Amino acid sequence: MPFDYAPAPESRSIVDIKSSYGLFIGGEFVDGSGSAFKSISPASEEVLAEIAEATADDVDRAVRAARQAHTRVWSKLPGSERAKYLYRIARIMAERSREFAVLESLDNGKPIRESRDVDLPLVSQWFFYYAGWADKLSYAGLGPDPRALGVAGQIIPWNFPIMMLAWKIAPALAAGNTVVLKPAETTPLTALLFAEVCQQADLPPGVVNIVTGAGSTGQALVDHADVDKIAFTGSTAVGKAIARSIAGTDKVATLELGGKAANIVFDDAPLDQAIEGIVRGIFFNQGHVCCAGSRLLVQENVYDEVLERLKRRMSTLRLGDPLDKNTDIGAINSAEQLARITALSDAGDAEGAERWSVPCDLPDNGFWFAPTIFTGVTQAHRIAREEIFGPVLSVLTFRTPSEAIEKANNTPYGLSAGVWTDKGSRILAMADRLRAGVVWANTFNQFDPASPFGGYKESGYGREGGKPGLAAYLEGSPA
Repeated sequence: MPFDYAPAPESRSIVDIKSSYGLFIGGEFVDGSGSAFKSISPASEEVLAEIAEATADDVDRAVRAARQAHTRVWSKLPGSERAKYLYRIARIMAERSREFAVLESLDNGKPIRESRDVDLPLVSQWFFYYAGWADKLSYAGLGPDPRALGVAGQIIPWNFPIMMLAWKIAPALAAGNTVVLKPAETTPLTALLFAEVCQQADLPPGVVNIVTGAGSTGQALVDHADVDKIAFTGSTAVGKAIARSIAGTDKVATLELGGKAANIVFDDAPLDQAIEGIVRGIFFNQGHVCCAGSRLLVQENVYDEVLERLKRRMSTLRLGDPLDKNTDIGAINSAEQLARITALSDAGDAEGAERWSVPCDLPDNGFWFAPTIFTGVTQAHRIAREEIFGPVLSVLTFRTPSEAIEKANNTPYGLSAGVWTDKGSRILAMADRLRAGVVWANTFNQFDPASPFGGYKESGYGREGGKPGLAAYLEGSPA
């Protein structure tokens, strides 16, 4: 019998949200020259703050500040000095992690347990890891005298705002670049709080600049003639547009785009462990994960048992207030994303798949979608082909490893995959044939700053994390 838990809300008092925010350029908060937009809490639709929308002129100011900082200060510092700033940022992020976690859950809608126990620890780890690289570039096998590209334009998504910021900024600074970063328009608040961390760490003015806005702001950054590198995480459609925009220029790019990962369960898999991995693979962060295991491939002879266990486990998930420490499933990030999830799920119904959703009460305010699985799915269904980016799992079956490989690779994406089996030799054989940048073995959605992350095909190109993530910010980079 499931336990009932009393509400255990995390206090909001640790976070001081200002009524309005400007842009962070040249080490200071400045007014933008565009209009303002509102950042709202997806769990309650409460307005959290007004945010400045950066125009092309504002982006130009930020790029000029970054270029000046690179030319006069950052590129002249020895790696050991750059490392000190990165270590300082890492420590401050660890010290202020609770504050960042609460703000992230408010602005994004993800459960506080995830922002507190996953996102923020990884942020600190990323800065610590790349701080260690800053004075070792000449020994990394990247050439005898590795040089920074210069000014990096970075555009991050709304699903992991502060974590994606760390993935982008830490290697860029370690390699000797300066940065102009644009957070997603629905989740700008932790990036703006990070600007305060840069001030607290006494980072030289202009080394990190943050410009907020929507697609036009990002386009101005991509198109700016004095930006040397574009790093983008987001949708495949926007990634393709960026690739077209910079074609024929000297800019290099790292694009980490969409995914439709296969999570493959063999009949000899440790099923208790596999069920937890399936749940983590698709319902972590409400399925707002580019590498989510949104296609479950189950070997036929354990299909009924896996489905029964999965439904039983899903029935224990708690949906509700993201700041409640007992919450497993938070809010969908925006009304726009909820509409896409709903439309694709309705397409699954219309095409004959069988829907099962966790019976639960959805709050009256905010954007919510109950964890859902579809069975009777074929590879022709839209829900098996298109990235839903929500808590929706398509279940397919297979008989042989070759059939599992064929179905797993039958996608335009190639970001990640999971394999669940008791046989190490089978794991290695599957990983060798799966066309995915990351293959997890008897686990899912595990990240480490030393491990490169990225995809193939329409999941983008280039890698983040590890030494390849550092190389992407140095001259001669393959990215």
